[in-house]
Amino acid sequence: QVQLAESGGGLVQAGGSLRLSCAASGIIFRINTMAWYRQTPGKQRELVATMPSGGSTNYADSVKGRFTISRDNAKNTVYLQMNSLSPEDTAVYTCNAGLQRTRGDPVRNYWGQGTQVTVSS
Repeated sequence: QVQLAESGGGLVQAGGSLRLSCAASGIIFRINTMAWYRQTPGKQRELVATMPSGGSTNYADSVKGRFTISRDNAKNTVYLQMNSLSPEDTAVYTCNAGLQRTRGDPVRNYWGQGTQVTVSS
């Protein structure tokens, strides 16, 4: 089975930084797009950043210029560097990977369990 495991969340003061990581493990033939989402109770899950295998990146307007998504394909890991954090960034951050388990499988989305990021003022 494929598993995505996030880490790096925690408590941080406004203006601080955190670096999240998400490692995919299991039988994986190919990982296409990896992405980060976040969700606060009572709100819909928000797409924060995406990074296809080709290396391009996309960001939500709310984080552009502050967050950076990157990948280490050799480790099947995606990162999210978060700088200049504000209380509005408080959420559960979850990674997503579109991947094929084997060559014969379709591309499917897999989700991590999420890591809590809390930014205090």
